[in-house]
Amino acid sequence: MQTLTRLFTEHPDSVDETYFEHMRFALSFAGLLLLAGLAALCHAVLPFTFEKTASRIISKLHHRMHNRSK
Repeated sequence: MQTLTRLFTEHPDSVDETYFEHMRFALSFAGLLLLAGLAALCHAVLPFTFEKTASRIISKLHHRMHNRSK
């Protein structure tokens, strides 16, 4: 059982988060990636829409990822 627990906690521990803190971070990241993907999809079909939305979201996520423990 301890091995199973470690599977769920080892990585969150490595970034100084609890399981649920890490889950919240990952889910918010996933939601923003989904929005960026949808914006890019709309932009592909209608190039006058969402011209900078996907790249702005990706830039924001990159900043969050690299500055999360600082």
